[in-house]
Amino acid sequence: MTTATTTSVTLSPRAAKQIAKILGKEPEGAMLRVAVEGGGCSGFQYKYDIVSAREGDDLVLDADGYSVLIDSVSVDYMSGSVIDFSTELIGAAFKIDNPNATSGCGCGTSFSL
Repeated sequence: MTTATTTSVTLSPRAAKQIAKILGKEPEGAMLRVAVEGGGCSGFQYKYDIVSAREGDDLVLDADGYSVLIDSVSVDYMSGSVIDFSTELIGAAFKIDNPNATSGCGCGTSFSL
């Protein structure tokens, strides 16, 4: 895997707006952490957490004045990805368009490489 650069993962304007809306209701200093973990029906899954501390190797993305953190291992799996927010009839959710994923599950929460 290649090492990701600071522009390797991006946020859509819709995602940035939704993240700012969510974090605006949290205590000051709250940040959104996005990570890739083993699991899910396709091998890997995305995990979202609200945290108050940043790690030294985190990629930091700006979401309308709020921070989105991605650890260096997850950045390698997500290189070139776009984090979006989608509102559909069946619900609203963050969606990650990951060009590295070779397949995914029907619900869109897990993927394989």
